[in-house]
Amino acid sequence: MDVESWLLGEDLHDACGVVGISLRDQENGIAKSIYYALYTVQHRGQEAAGISVYDGQTIRTHKGLGLVSEVFDESQINFLKGSVGIGHVRYPTTGQSCLENSQPVLVKYKNGAIAAAHNGNLVNTAQLRQQLEQAGDIFHTSSDTEVIAHLFVRELLKYDLVEAVRSIMRKIIGSYSLVFLFSDAVIAIRDPLGIKPLCIGELENGFMVVSESVAVDTLNGKLIRDVRPGELIIIKHGDLKAYQLARHPNTAHCVFEYIYFARPDSILDGRLVYDVRVNIGAKLAEEHPAEADILSPIPDSGITLALGYHQRSGITYRECLMKNRYIGRTFIMPDQTMRETAVRLKLNTIKPNIEGYNLVLVDDSIVRGTTSRRIVDMVRKAGARSVHIRIGSPPIKAPCYLGIDMASREELIAAFKSIAGVEAVIRADSLGYVSLKGLVEAIGITEQNLCMGCLTGLYPVEVPGEKCIMAQTKLTEYVSA
Repeated sequence: MDVESWLLGEDLHDACGVVGISLRDQENGIAKSIYYALYTVQHRGQEAAGISVYDGQTIRTHKGLGLVSEVFDESQINFLKGSVGIGHVRYPTTGQSCLENSQPVLVKYKNGAIAAAHNGNLVNTAQLRQQLEQAGDIFHTSSDTEVIAHLFVRELLKYDLVEAVRSIMRKIIGSYSLVFLFSDAVIAIRDPLGIKPLCIGELENGFMVVSESVAVDTLNGKLIRDVRPGELIIIKHGDLKAYQLARHPNTAHCVFEYIYFARPDSILDGRLVYDVRVNIGAKLAEEHPAEADILSPIPDSGITLALGYHQRSGITYRECLMKNRYIGRTFIMPDQTMRETAVRLKLNTIKPNIEGYNLVLVDDSIVRGTTSRRIVDMVRKAGARSVHIRIGSPPIKAPCYLGIDMASREELIAAFKSIAGVEAVIRADSLGYVSLKGLVEAIGITEQNLCMGCLTGLYPVEVPGEKCIMAQTKLTEYVSA
């Protein structure tokens, strides 16, 4: 891996974060509340951000490439007047990285316009897009969100709102937590398997839907519950109605939300993510003990996992690596002579905590293995006697088609190597992954109700060329009549 790849990291990236808010006070400017909510879920996407509001007559939208703080200033927030709106932060999984693919996506039709924001990934986008283009629709982006929005407006021309949503749920296949701005209402939909998170919060004078509960906390609201898989939520004039449009016997919550994506202080499907990660770390210590003097997380994603490992193993917890959190997306790359400086700029060793000690380093996952090898080399150079790597997920063996920006199967180190083979590549004295069984027990959700396609190669929806654990049934069959 070159220095730029190292600096950017080989972390997994979630597709997006979404938010929708409706207040009873028609004079209240909602954009600032959406701005704060997006700021809270910024970790879910750093490529682009956008907000759409309904001002009583039309939908106003501002969006751009960059972080929330870079895309919006006071003048733009003041421009976005209204009491109902939606917002989005994006990390691309479908569609190129460009302003056109930033969200919310606005689609106009003869009865008005809608704005749409989406977290997830459809697996039948190409087929749907082709059908819509043949019917005369013109697309301005390469994202699946615009496909969903075009499909939605076509259904709205034929049905009332609830039946229109029911109809699109029969047609779109994949993961989706969707928010629409439809005139003076926020519409939220979660796919029948609940793959991507979405929750409901009550505010002082209205309601919100958002990808993670931490945004409800930020706005001093009260977490009500998760949007149920297959459920439609309509928030209008600050009041909320719910319709259960699909009922599947299983869920398929994304396992990596619990391992890595969600903030530790979020509550997903009734579980505090912090507690889940502590449990995973404790299970990792049970399954893969190590003779070591010091236990350290690989920051930041390994911190809570390492705490659980420490509590179960009793090994002294001490930080051995310090991460620089201020490397921007436009960091000027050094020349070859500055390679080591560039590496230390992102992650530096705390040598007194390392030198002469046997170390356990805990992280959430290994993707390509290059970063893990560099970290092992760094701590050895700092004087570690031995380095034992412990990972809070089982080996990643397959790509994700449902909303994670993940390497191809050819790039995944564990896809074609045994654990001993990965251990040799990263030059660790030992390597231990939490088992699938241990992970499931730590999360507290049965294996049948988790999406673990990237770990098992078995997917909850039918993906061309891949194995499906629900191949005998179609999700659309579970949408109620």
